[in-house]
Amino acid sequence: MNIDHVAFSQVATTLAKHFDSLYYVDIESDSFIEFFHSQMLDELNLPEQGADFFAFLREQAGRIVHPDDIDYVLRLIDKESIIKKITENNSSLMVCRFVLGGKIIHICHISILCEDNKHILGCIKNIEAEYRTQEEQEMLLKSAERLARLDELTGAKNKNAYTEHVRLIDDMIGSGVKIAPFAVVMCDINDLKLINDSRGHSFGDESIQKAGRLICNIYEKSAVYRVGGDEFVAILTDDDFEKRDDLLSLLCIESRTNGKWRSGPVVACGMSVYDPEEDSCFNDVFERADADMYRNKKELKNEAAAEKIKKAATIDQDIPDERKRQLDSFFGALYTTAGDGYVFLTDLKYSFSRWSLTLVNDFGLPSEYMYHVEKTWEKCIHPEDLNRYQEVVEAVLTGNSVLYSISYRAQKADGTYVFLKPRGFVICDSNGEPEYFGGIIIPQ
Repeated sequence: MNIDHVAFSQVATTLAKHFDSLYYVDIESDSFIEFFHSQMLDELNLPEQGADFFAFLREQAGRIVHPDDIDYVLRLIDKESIIKKITENNSSLMVCRFVLGGKIIHICHISILCEDNKHILGCIKNIEAEYRTQEEQEMLLKSAERLARLDELTGAKNKNAYTEHVRLIDDMIGSGVKIAPFAVVMCDINDLKLINDSRGHSFGDESIQKAGRLICNIYEKSAVYRVGGDEFVAILTDDDFEKRDDLLSLLCIESRTNGKWRSGPVVACGMSVYDPEEDSCFNDVFERADADMYRNKKELKNEAAAEKIKKAATIDQDIPDERKRQLDSFFGALYTTAGDGYVFLTDLKYSFSRWSLTLVNDFGLPSEYMYHVEKTWEKCIHPEDLNRYQEVVEAVLTGNSVLYSISYRAQKADGTYVFLKPRGFVICDSNGEPEYFGGIIIPQ
């Protein structure tokens, strides 16, 4: 069974402080891996992995479970019983007695259904000391409940815990009780799908982990929840609420730095503050934060695209012969479909373009092959149409439009203006970065 150890390292480190064994089970194949066990279980010589987990449980139960508990334990560790219980409740709790080194030890066994519904996270804890008092036993149960609300990939709270928190806030708002001020911060990782498609899901999981750590570290005094694949929500109260603007600014700075230097995930974020005069439920606050996040997401994409274009525009090296041949090949394919239109195609990595010879002649351009042609062509566009033209081109380059279709006026070599209707497109490389920008321009 293949396990992404990085994806579980944060959870394993946390659980190692509180439990004596942690293992991970594939429900479909019954295979399992033990992440660690404490000195208490050393004498059992437990295998690090195995092919039949439930048979392994039965074997171990016969060796170490107290005779008075064995029937009870065998009923609970049956595969169908465990799966039924964790499917209904997301977790299963069993308390019994082990006989180890001639001593009777009360232990707690917790099984938790992972969010993919294909794996079980199992934990064993020595609760002999806790078992002595009812109060300590209740604390253990609460601990198990908290564990069941933990997102195993990031260490943040999971969607179940988020739903409970939202319900509590809504109940308080609905009852008319005055509640403490709070703010909602919505976060979303930019281009996670692109990361998964181009670099693999393990790299995507690592990006989610890093984003979770970034958000939790900034909002360390607030509840942070992972509510979707790449979505996090922080509910700010107390000190974090008072410092909310500074903290959001810090998150934005960290995210932009990551984007500029490719040193970590780019996290789009938005924030909204609860207004008791206007908001009738938690979702009213959330929707404003979500809309603010999408505005920030668009800004970040525009900034990233602008940086790529700026970088391409400053390249001084000549286009390699192989790249020029590839440009000519693409241009030829495009030219055959142009009909009466002009054709243009730009290699964005070298800011090198090829334009239809008829267009070059009609509009007085210096050559059909040009570096940094964008400034030359913009001089031909009527001043009243230039802003709109630039906005649409930027939309295409930032991924907000697959094709654009506008009309604008351009000045021909004889000084007259003609209406042009271009249809443009972008071809991206394997990393999702714009590589070619081209299209067909049709005279009207």
